[in-house]
Amino acid sequence: MTKLHYLSAIEALRLFRSRELSPVELLEAVADRAAEVNGTVNAFTEQLQDEAMAAARAAERRYQAGDYDDGAPLLGLPVATKEKHAIAGRSLSQGLLACAGDVAAVDHPVVERIQAAGGIIHARTTSPEFSCATVTHSPMWGVTRNPWNPDYSPGGSSGGAGAALAAGMTTLATASDIAGSTRLPASFTGNVGYKAPYGRIPGMPPLSADWYRGDGPMARTVADTALLANVMAGPHALDHTSVGPAAALPLEYDGVEGMRIALCIRLGDYPVMPDVDANTRSVAAALEAAGAVVEEIELPWTSRGISETIFTHFGHILGPAMEAATAGSEDRLAAYTRRFMADARAAASRHTLLEGLTAEARIQAQLAEAMAGFDALICPASAVSALKADEDYLDGIDVGGVRLEHYWEAHMTAPFNINNRCPVLAVPSGLADVGIPTGVQIVGHPFDDHTVFRIGAAVEQTKPWADMAPPL
Repeated sequence: MTKLHYLSAIEALRLFRSRELSPVELLEAVADRAAEVNGTVNAFTEQLQDEAMAAARAAERRYQAGDYDDGAPLLGLPVATKEKHAIAGRSLSQGLLACAGDVAAVDHPVVERIQAAGGIIHARTTSPEFSCATVTHSPMWGVTRNPWNPDYSPGGSSGGAGAALAAGMTTLATASDIAGSTRLPASFTGNVGYKAPYGRIPGMPPLSADWYRGDGPMARTVADTALLANVMAGPHALDHTSVGPAAALPLEYDGVEGMRIALCIRLGDYPVMPDVDANTRSVAAALEAAGAVVEEIELPWTSRGISETIFTHFGHILGPAMEAATAGSEDRLAAYTRRFMADARAAASRHTLLEGLTAEARIQAQLAEAMAGFDALICPASAVSALKADEDYLDGIDVGGVRLEHYWEAHMTAPFNINNRCPVLAVPSGLADVGIPTGVQIVGHPFDDHTVFRIGAAVEQTKPWADMAPPL
């Protein structure tokens, strides 16, 4: 790509330092691109152009004076943050009409760290209500569309982040993930999304104590994703669950020669679409060609069992929090939000928290056994290759001729929130039959962040998706 708005963060930093490019010029390029395409994509809730331009001019002066160092690793880079990532003094609605007037009192830890690192927050991105759907539309913000094909969704809940990156409306973006909300939109939009091990990146209490969830980076390349992950990671006083010290991820990696990688297409009984299957196998073949040993394995999971486990968890933690926050305004909620809370409540009525934890422990043990002797596991991010942009899928979804009762059963990310000490990097695997990207997950052993980035970098070198751009 030669267009400035698609410049990688790593290359932009190099050009800033050599004074071949100014942070002002890059910010203007992404702003012009947003003016051109956001009417179609609808990925931003607001743009902070005046504040961002002032920050870009300040960064420009620092580069001109040679006043930059490792203490500002994002100096001058445009970053779009998910609206749920609080910015003190700005809206914190999470897409809920009833919370339209809510204002954040403090910065979210990832926002604080991005700004301290010199990143320029120039826009905020859309999500579904409460980030509780794998499509991105809401009564507050309307429908966010996939730049590769506007009939389809960029996924959710960090759909605005994925769409903005794919369209060239930002250089870096923040995301969050409680059942796939980073990895799914990254996969549907041809980006890289990282679900760090639980505790690696600090969150905002009280739900930072929920061990399924995590905040993280999304970008167009593996190195850019590592760059932003390094800024976000490490213990923070606001989040007692955050761990450290966080070892910095390299921006360049050795090859995968001699590594042993497990391939699992269906994770048990997920009914994977043929184009997703073919693209996942093409990634496996590329890794083999690069010198890795890839062996196909099976797991004993069922999509229904995984869904029941996650909704039991939601029913005892997230569901009650959502019900408390929306009490008295239920009639203003999107249908998918009401359904989510009802499903969570029903699952909690079927299973105690202890029974849910027992199921989680069994799933964790099964993954550990399957991955024994391997450096990592690769699998699809989603069994289905595309979701319509404005659909709710409350009546279920067809996947390759198989009818699933709940559309959450089509997404293959949730098992790794149950196994949430495992780092997972989602990278593109190819294009679906409908012309939007598909993605694979690279799953590592607990807290082995380095390995998933090493494998992701190898996939990027053999399948250079960064050279692709949507026809928008």
